[in-house]
Amino acid sequence: MPFVKGVEEESATGPLAEMFAADRKSWGYVPNLAITFGLRPEVYQAWRQLNGAIKAGMDPRRYELATVAAAVELESSYCSLAHGRVLAKEFLSQEEVIRLVTEPDSTALSPLDRAVISLTRKIVRRATDVTADDIVALRDLGLSDQDIFDVILTASARCFFSKTLDATGTAPDAEFGQLPPPLRDALTVGRPIDPASA
Repeated sequence: MPFVKGVEEESATGPLAEMFAADRKSWGYVPNLAITFGLRPEVYQAWRQLNGAIKAGMDPRRYELATVAAAVELESSYCSLAHGRVLAKEFLSQEEVIRLVTEPDSTALSPLDRAVISLTRKIVRRATDVTADDIVALRDLGLSDQDIFDVILTASARCFFSKTLDATGTAPDAEFGQLPPPLRDALTVGRPIDPASA
C-alpha cells in the first residue's frame, strides 16, 4: 500500500478522468502510478507531455534501453518492469534483457549499447562525473549531439519519475507478476510487485 492515498478511478473527474481513461485503454487497467499522480493531475499531464516529447525525437529502442538502465541504477522496480517488458516484447530477447540488468558491461551487448548504458548509469549515480570523454565515446560510435542529448534527457527525466514513485511507496502493478519468472525476477530491482489485484 502506498504511503500517500492517491485518487482512485471512481473518484476522478474532468481532465484526470480523461487521463485515467487513456491509461486504461493503453495499459488495460489504471496503473498504480496514475492513482498516485492523481493527487496532482497537472503534474501528471506535464510528465506525460515531457516524456512524450523526449520519446518522440528518439530512436525507440535506445529510449527503452536507456530507461531500463536508469531504472535499474535507481533500483526502481516499477520503471524497470514496465520498460523491460517493452524491451523484451519489441526489441530484445528475454535473455538479452536479463543480461542488460545483471551484466550491463557484458561484451555480449554492442559497444554502442554499452556506451549508452554507461552514460545513463553515470548520470543517475552522479551527473557531475560525466566528462567530455563520455560524450566523445558516443560520437565516435555514430551518435549525433542530439542523439546524445536525448539519452541525457531520458536518464534525467527517469530520476524524477522513478524517485517520485518510490518515495510515495507506489508498488509496481500486480500485472507485472504475469511476466515470465526469470525476466520478472531480474527486473524487480527495488520495491516488490503489488500482490493485490488491480
